[in-house]
Amino acid sequence: MKKKLVNKNINKNRVKINFSRHAKFYDEYSSIQNICAKELISKIKDKGINRILDIGCGTGNYTQMLRQKFPKANIEALDISKKMIEKAKEKLKNENIKFIIDDAETANINKRFDLISSNASFQWFDNLENTLKKYANLLNENGVVLFSFFGPQTFYELKESLNIFSKKNVLLSANEFETKGTIEIILNSLFKKVEIKEEIYSEKYISLMELLKKIKYTGTSGNGYKGDNFWTSKMIKDVEKVYLNNFKNIISNYQVFFCQGIKRISF
Repeated sequence: MKKKLVNKNINKNRVKINFSRHAKFYDEYSSIQNICAKELISKIKDKGINRILDIGCGTGNYTQMLRQKFPKANIEALDISKKMIEKAKEKLKNENIKFIIDDAETANINKRFDLISSNASFQWFDNLENTLKKYANLLNENGVVLFSFFGPQTFYELKESLNIFSKKNVLLSANEFETKGTIEIILNSLFKKVEIKEEIYSEKYISLMELLKKIKYTGTSGNGYKGDNFWTSKMIKDVEKVYLNNFKNIISNYQVFFCQGIKRISF
């Protein structure tokens, strides 16, 4: 594939700062991410996996599930945020996990793995195609890459409410996430067997402020709302009225792709 696929409006440094700043709140607000992690771990059928790399491990919730499922495996967990890694180390201090603080796209990793997995982090990559190729090359023969990925329809209701409020097309970071079709093209170019499943998860909130707190404390805002306005108390109140008029409740749908690729013998 010749086209370079880049999430042009995603500021990687801003994502890192957001996750680090709110690491202490992450577990309290990451209910959707935990649902994704449970679905992801259920898809791993091979009990003979010995070497695992967990990318974007965050506070270690998915890493902990991997350790429980593979108690004897060699597990390495990588995240761009030092604060997130600190939380993960505290949570998994007796679990013999090797933690790495690095950017998954540029990290120099020279080991081989049976499973490379990630829960809700690949959408932040600048170049998904190049990074997946990098990790495909680190898999043992018949090794598996398995990840969950937020899709561009995530926070659709918030975007529509902001469009009406501002009378223009508002961009959220989620709008820059890759589509299911794009991910499928990339995976088919790299793996001999590919499977992608789409799920929509919905949550209801007591107020728009609660939704905004959820977005803020889980880092899913990335660059957040891309416009001239900013979140004042009045703006929140006005947007909430629009939200309720159009959707009856403060709800949010999360579009999630569960993606798996089994390595080809050669590329």
